[in-house]
Amino acid sequence: MLLLLLPIAVTAAPYNRNEARTVNQVVFGEVDSVRYITHQEVVNSQRNGWETLLGGVIGGLVGNQFGGGSGREVATAVGAVAGASIAHHRQPTQKIVNYRLVEILIKAEDGQLIDVIQDVDQQMLFQRGDSVRILYFDDGVRVDKTF
Repeated sequence: MLLLLLPIAVTAAPYNRNEARTVNQVVFGEVDSVRYITHQEVVNSQRNGWETLLGGVIGGLVGNQFGGGSGREVATAVGAVAGASIAHHRQPTQKIVNYRLVEILIKAEDGQLIDVIQDVDQQMLFQRGDSVRILYFDDGVRVDKTF
């Protein structure tokens, strides 16, 4: 009889080791393989409209310096619209966020293979053969070494 074990992939929830949390289930096993991953994500800056408003005010002040009478009003309005447009359409700022992750393939005591991806914790580095426990929470899982 051929028995095929497929790994179950789960992603770890954000977890602070100094935080007390309710654990729904604990599964013990041994690390079968470990793979460290670096994931990069480009994050655009979040604008809240203040830049556009400020650009409009500055453009209006500059436009108000030109002309006289109704010409000054037109120049102020044109300056405000131009300033707001320039501020709104300027190139958004971006930053690259690096995530350091570890993928751990675990052979549970019942023979099931479980694959977990979680943040790298420098205090908890894994190697093949390590005895581990998988902690199941309401919002995900976490793998820790057992000592």
